[in-house]
Amino acid sequence: MKNRIIEAVIIAVGLSVMGYMLNAGIRSFKDKDRVVSVKGLAEMEVPANKITWPLMYKDLGDDLLTLYTNINTKNKAIVSFLRANGIAEEEINIAAPEILDMKAERYNTNPAEYRYNATSVITVTSNDVDKVRKLMSEQTELLKQGIAITGGDYRYNVSYEFTDLNEIKPAMIEEATRNARMAAEKFAKDSDSKLGKIRDASQGQFSISDRDSNTPYIKNVRVVTTINYYLTR
Repeated sequence: MKNRIIEAVIIAVGLSVMGYMLNAGIRSFKDKDRVVSVKGLAEMEVPANKITWPLMYKDLGDDLLTLYTNINTKNKAIVSFLRANGIAEEEINIAAPEILDMKAERYNTNPAEYRYNATSVITVTSNDVDKVRKLMSEQTELLKQGIAITGGDYRYNVSYEFTDLNEIKPAMIEEATRNARMAAEKFAKDSDSKLGKIRDASQGQFSISDRDSNTPYIKNVRVVTTINYYLTR
C-alpha cells in the first residue's frame, strides 16, 4: 500500500513538472511568433574630399593647322595658370581636342561661318577641394589671355565626391542600430510587452548625395538598418 502511494506521488510530481515544461515551451513558442520590425536611420553631413574640374573651351576656324596651333597655345596658358596657383602636374589631364567638320554634318542645313569647331578640355582632379574652388573663382585671369572657359555642357560639369565612407561606416551603423532599438523599445512598452533578442537584421545600402543643389561640395551620407526583435510578455 505504502509503495503505491509513493508511486502515485512520483507520477503526480512528474506530470506536474511535465505540464509546467510543456506550458513554458508553448509560451516560448508563441513568443517567438511575436516580432517587431523596426528601422534605424543615421545621417551625417561631410565635406567632399575630391573634386573634378573640367576646363572646357571652344575654337573655330577654317584651317586645321592654325586651329591646332591655337589650341596648343591655349593649353599651355591654362596649364601655366594652374601650376602657378598650386595645382600639381599629376592633377592635370589634357584631353585630345574634339574636331567637328561643319561641312561634313549631314543635318546642318544652315551654312556655317567656320568649317571647323573644336572643343578642348583640360581636367583638374584634386583632393584639395578648397584650393580648387578658390581657383575656380579666379579663372577670369584666363579671359585676359583670350581664353573663355565655357559651361553648360552636361559632360563637363564640376563634380564633388566623398571617398572616405569606410572611415565613418562603423559609427553610422552603431547610431542606426541604436535608433532602431529605441523605436523597438517604445513599441514594446506601448504594447505591454518586453523587448527580446534580435531575430535577424539587415543593413541597408549607404547613399551619398548633395546636401542641396547650391552646395554640392557638402555631402549627405545616409544609411537605414532594419532589425527584427522578438517580443516577450
